[in-house]
Amino acid sequence: MKRYDLRPLKDNFYDRVLELMKNDIQENENAIFLFEMGDFTPIQKISDLIKENNYTMMNSLKFNEVDWTIVVKKAKDETLVPKEEETSTQAVSEEA
Repeated sequence: MKRYDLRPLKDNFYDRVLELMKNDIQENENAIFLFEMGDFTPIQKISDLIKENNYTMMNSLKFNEVDWTIVVKKAKDETLVPKEEETSTQAVSEEA
């Protein structure tokens, strides 16, 4: 697990998160990112970005009055399996 303080980047930290996840974090490893939240817009935006890039948001919490912390796992979020896939997988299992 590695921790990154991205507060100096203000609200320009999104690309840096993806760069670190891609190049510095091993598969199935967690990363902790600390950033300034300002209003709550960056929180939803980073959450969407994590999901779009097939990583798993493990935790998201307010660190203090101005900072936010997220924990991201470099692994696809298995809870987001589409219902169609889940149903067809269950049907195959039941047939066997």
